[in-house]
Amino acid sequence: MIEKTDVAIIGAGPVGLFAVFELGLLNINCHLIDNLDKVGGQCAELYPEKPIYDIPSRPVVTGQELTDELIKQIEPFKPKFHLNQQVEKIEKTSYGWIVETSIGQKIEAKCLVVAAGAGSFVPRKPPVENIDNFENINVYYAIRDKAKFEGKELLIAGGGDSALDWTNELSKNSKVTLIHRRKEFRAAPDSVSKMQELEKNGKINFLQGQIKQINESKNNKIKIIYEKDGIISDVEVDYLLPFFGLKMELGPISEWGLNLHENLIKVDTEKFETSTPSIFAIGDINWYPGKLKLILSGFHEAALMAQEVFKYCFPDKKNIFRYTTSSKELQKKLGV
Repeated sequence: MIEKTDVAIIGAGPVGLFAVFELGLLNINCHLIDNLDKVGGQCAELYPEKPIYDIPSRPVVTGQELTDELIKQIEPFKPKFHLNQQVEKIEKTSYGWIVETSIGQKIEAKCLVVAAGAGSFVPRKPPVENIDNFENINVYYAIRDKAKFEGKELLIAGGGDSALDWTNELSKNSKVTLIHRRKEFRAAPDSVSKMQELEKNGKINFLQGQIKQINESKNNKIKIIYEKDGIISDVEVDYLLPFFGLKMELGPISEWGLNLHENLIKVDTEKFETSTPSIFAIGDINWYPGKLKLILSGFHEAALMAQEVFKYCFPDKKNIFRYTTSSKELQKKLGV
């Protein structure tokens, strides 16, 4: 089934969320697509507790606080979120565009707005040649459902917060082994202490080394070959969970025929439209002379973008600019 909307926003970070607000003021409905499992982009995923000091009127706000308040701000416009999926293809239609995501979801929209930060978050993978063959079977880079791993033998790889937090959590119901190339960790001291206490009490195992190879084994298990100081060893498990952090990639966007500048999308500064009509780009994903990669810059870009999108959504209507401070109509939409 194809869902229909006015605008499909690719990216549910702060700039994508504020775009919903600006578009909503113009009676434009939005769907948002993001490959993370939560709304908020980098702010929510990478630094939810990190203070941000350059949001107008807010001397300080954390990434999660900013996300929460933007979500509250757009509640009157009832956007629909499609999380845990990435836009893989776009196709021109008489209506506008159909986007198809990595899980087969199809959304048809009059305009597309790319607000994907610096691209999509993708996991950093261990440098193992055949790891793709085991992904989503025995190898998972994120945990969506803890129940899947209960009672199983797990090898968690990494030395950061995610690796140690999941080691501590999953050890409650599973047999967990943690592997890291050294005994020093980058995680929060409290998480490290908990992990070391679990190891001391025999609740988890710790291996020092680097993963070199993955082989199939019996009973749907996999055999992990690892190396330490030139010595090769192996461990057999049900699942490998590598937590080496995330990186940013432009991903399928690079194949959409848009004009690019150093892996960023070129736009004009009047309406933030790309080289392809009815496709817009706002936030860190775009480039123009003098571009500053600031959240507040993305907010400004979203406001100007919305004015142009109105022309595509309502070609027979005249857009009368109104201020939220004085327009009773806008205040009614906002419920104030």
